[in-house]
This record gives sequence, C-alpha cells and structure tokens, in this order.
Amino acid sequence: MNIITRQEHNISRKDISDNALKVLYRLNNAGFDAFLVGGGVRDLLLDKQPKDFDIATNATPEEIKKLFRNCRLIGRRFRLAHILFGRDIIEVATFRGHHDEKATKKNLSSQSDEGMLLRDNVYGTVEEDAQRRDFTINAMYYNIADYSIHDYANGLQDLEDGVIRLMGDPETRYREDPVRMLRAIRFAAKLSMTICPKTAAPIKQLSPLLLDIPAARLFEESLKLLQSGDGLVTYDMLREYNLFQQLFPLVAEYFTDDQDSNTEQMIELVLSSTDRRLNAEQRVNPAFVFAAVLWYPLVHKAEQLCEENGMSYYDAIMEASNIILDKQVKNIAIPRRFTTTIRDIWQLQLRLPRRSGKRAFALHDQQKFRAGFDFLEMRAEIEQGQTKELAQWWTEFQNADRNQKQKMVQQLGQRRSGGNRRRKPNFRRKNTTKADS
Repeated sequence: MNIITRQEHNISRKDISDNALKVLYRLNNAGFDAFLVGGGVRDLLLDKQPKDFDIATNATPEEIKKLFRNCRLIGRRFRLAHILFGRDIIEVATFRGHHDEKATKKNLSSQSDEGMLLRDNVYGTVEEDAQRRDFTINAMYYNIADYSIHDYANGLQDLEDGVIRLMGDPETRYREDPVRMLRAIRFAAKLSMTICPKTAAPIKQLSPLLLDIPAARLFEESLKLLQSGDGLVTYDMLREYNLFQQLFPLVAEYFTDDQDSNTEQMIELVLSSTDRRLNAEQRVNPAFVFAAVLWYPLVHKAEQLCEENGMSYYDAIMEASNIILDKQVKNIAIPRRFTTTIRDIWQLQLRLPRRSGKRAFALHDQQKFRAGFDFLEMRAEIEQGQTKELAQWWTEFQNADRNQKQKMVQQLGQRRSGGNRRRKPNFRRKNTTKADS
C-alpha cells in the first residue's frame, strides 16, 4: 500500500460535500475508521466534481444505524447504509471481506454456478475491501483521520497514465459481476482513458453474461452509459466489445458493416444531441433516447404486420409498439412512466402529417408536441423527402403568428382539394440499406 500524505495530493475538504464530511467525522469521532472511497476520490484527484460521495468504514450497518437517526439500511446482495439529508444521500458501506471465508448468518456470501455473486455480506478489513474493488483507480481511500490517501493498487499511477485496469483475474471478476464489463467501458469513455489489454481481452467472449443480469439493474446502467454526456463515445465502445448488442438485441439486428443503416444513423443522431444537451446542462428525457433507438425496428415490425395480416398502418404501429417494448423490457426494464412517453412520441409521428382543419392547432398545444417534433426533425435528417418537407412545415408553423398559421392550414387544404387521398407516412429513405429494407 502506498500512503499519499496531505501535502502530496490535491484533495481539499472544501471540495467534499458538507454532508459527506458530517458522516466521516461522526464515524471517526465514534472510534470507527472512515474513508471517502471510489469515484469520489478518483474524480477529486482529476479536479472533477464528484457526482456522489461514498464512504467505507469498519462499522457494521447496525452500528451505523445507531449513530445516525437519518439512516436507512438497504440491499440484499450487500447490506448498505444510506444517510439521508433531504434529497442528498450519502452511501456508507462496511468493509467487504473475501467471499470464500467461512460464513455466518450475518456474514455470508453466495455464488451462482457461473461464478456470479448473489449475496456478498462478508465483512472484512480495509485491505480486504480494497482487494474487492473493481478497478485500480477506484481502490484509493481518503482517510478523514489525517487527510491522507491510501492507494492499495497503484491506482494513482494508472490515473496519471490514463489506464483502466481491473483488479484480480479479469474473467473471474467479470463472472462475479458481469456489469463490471459495462463499468470498464463507461469509465474509459467518461475519463478519456484506455482499457489495458488484459482487462479488455475477455469482454467480447463473456458479453452474453449480461443476459443474466436483472433487467431493472440494466436500466440504471443504461442511463449511466448513454445519458451522462459521453453517450456517443460509449456507444461506439459498447458496440466494439459486443455489449450494446446484449442490451438492445432488437436493434443489433439492423447493424451493418458500414454503420450506415437508418437505425445506426438514428442512434448517432440521438446520442450526439443528448451529449450536447447534457454538456450544456440542459435536461434530457430518457424516454426520448429509447424512442429513437427503437424507432426503425418498430417501423420494420409494423410493415411486417401490414404485409402478413393486412392491418392498417396505424393499427400496425400500435401493435408493433406493444411487441417491441415487451421484448426490450426483458433486457432493460424501462419503467412504465417512460414507456408511456415513448408511445406518445411514436404516435405523434402518425399524427403530425394530419394538419387539416383544427388538427394542427390541437397538435401544437399538446404537452408532448415538442418531443414529437424534435424526433420528426431527426427522422427528416435520415429520410429526407416527405419527412423533411413535413418537418419544415411544422418549423414554419411554430414561428408563425395566428393569422399566418391559419393561412398555412388553408393552403394545405387547397393543395389537397384535387383529391383527398391519404398516403401512408414516409418513414424511410428511398435508398435504404439492406438491413433496413
């Protein structure tokens, strides 16, 4: 272990949240070890503002609860203490030990036949806890007792060298928790670092292990991967290591060698847009990203239903929506509050071409109109033709005054007066790739 004294590092208490400091000091004053750990230490060393401040201690969850009235114990796989300060939550974990030690009722672990940890309530020392961390850059501990950093795996050197290195045997560690493969990609993309060859080597082969991870956990991971400001770079890396294909198997069916199918173009557009918004500190709705990623698989399924069952296009889209979402939530458990919005965005793509009479005004006043229009603009970049004309019309309509809007609707009616035949919306380019045809 390498101890880095206060004079030798750049972490200052003024950069640590007041609530995290309260927890650290109370644990320390009660006679327990108290360390700021993981990503908080890593990000502070990189002069970044940590998203979370996690703490590790030798106090058991029950002892932590006695110290803090505002404490809630959570977790089955590993027992954790959440110290609540309004909306701010400081997570405190007891030092973990090696899971092959003799278990007791309160100190036990369990693994699946594939080596995945199912329960992990084995407590140990800080040295053992460090060995159980995933990556070297996350195995650094800031000690509130003397403000030093305890570096157990040369994490500081890897941080300076820009290397993501898994601790221990990579295949064993990935089998213990396959989500570590996603974390390796996320850290590499987020921190602009490279994955060391030994850490990267087993990922493609072991990527199907993600299919055994609960879909609810993968939803949370998908948000961290694609909606944290580095989504496009992360997507490229996930795809390179065959991980995106495990998260979105329906989408992967439309991947091509030249990465130029409608599906792939849409993914790049929506992730680029999401990155720009997040980096400009603007809000994003996860439903919009999922709606975009799944759009062309939805269209393809709807066209199949039209051809095979003779359904109207509207009914086919509605039925395809159910089929696509039902399949996707088996891999990523998208909550209902988001699937409802996804359906709204998709349905608006059918309604936006219908602008006669009072329809345009009614659509414009809908709560989800802006999301539906933004999505239409993305489609227009890919499909061109009628879709681009429709997007331009709605752009002009939004910027027009009341009289101009009325005139636009009247002109639309005059152009159609020669024959009121409704055409199926054009969701595709004329020159589609084989995967999208």
